Amino acid sequence: MIVASLVEGNSINATCRMAGVSKNTVLKLLGDLGLICSIHQDRLLRNLTCERVQVDEIWSFVYAKQKNVPAEKRGEAGDVWLWTAIDADTKLVPTYRLGPRDMRTAVDFIGDLEKRLANRIQLTSDGWHLYLKAVGAAFGGNVDYAMLQKVYGAQDDPKRPERRYSPAVCLDAIPIPVLGNPDPDYISTSHVERLNLTTRMSLRRYTRLTNGFSKKLENHAAAVSLHFMHYNFVRKHQTLKTVPAVAAGVIDKPWKVSDLVALLTDAENAVPMKRGPYKKQNAA
Repeated sequence: MIVASLVEGNSINATCRMAGVSKNTVLKLLGDLGLICSIHQDRLLRNLTCERVQVDEIWSFVYAKQKNVPAEKRGEAGDVWLWTAIDADTKLVPTYRLGPRDMRTAVDFIGDLEKRLANRIQLTSDGWHLYLKAVGAAFGGNVDYAMLQKVYGAQDDPKRPERRYSPAVCLDAIPIPVLGNPDPDYISTSHVERLNLTTRMSLRRYTRLTNGFSKKLENHAAAVSLHFMHYNFVRKHQTLKTVPAVAAGVIDKPWKVSDLVALLTDAENAVPMKRGPYKKQNAA
């Protein structure tokens, strides 16, 4: 019940109230299961036969926004970017990366994507310049790569303050072939942008303008790991009528939430963890 609540976009406190357990119980379970999910995804998502992959990154923060981070919290709090890749055909997320929006993270992210693929792909990103070097370093010439350069209009209008939290208007999207021979019909970032919306709706820590943001980086990473494990292996895609991992040939049939919990149980039986049981709160 705790896991089902978390992956459906509920906050930690809401999960505690619904399941009748303490906050420490939920966070302990989240940390343990998030680690196990990360290990299993790293092992299972290999030799993938993706053909068209899209990449993007979205912003969030831990503890406080970068400009508000106190001196004693620097290095462990502030802005955190989530880099994601998605197979446009099977909707599988083959890899993701948490980190700053810098060259090192871009190279690590694209390099990890390349290692998980079994064949040449067509890759599309937005116009962020860091992708140029990262894709070239990871794939060399063995990729059909294009950028989709978007042109946005101004969104600040003092006469329309309600537009403050609305996205800027996209005036144009210019496809720019970079490497290989990308098919112009498939130069798109629509699927990865829709994935960003799914993440913000299904993962409470990414919901804008709330106090559900992560207070610790470890909990943030665990929540993201659990989210993508559920997305790939448990949550049925409305168009595919199955889960992305089945569509991609990674597993034979969709998993259930109980299967995710079983991963933790199996790991604890193999290497017992030093912690107490998950107990319910007292009626008082």
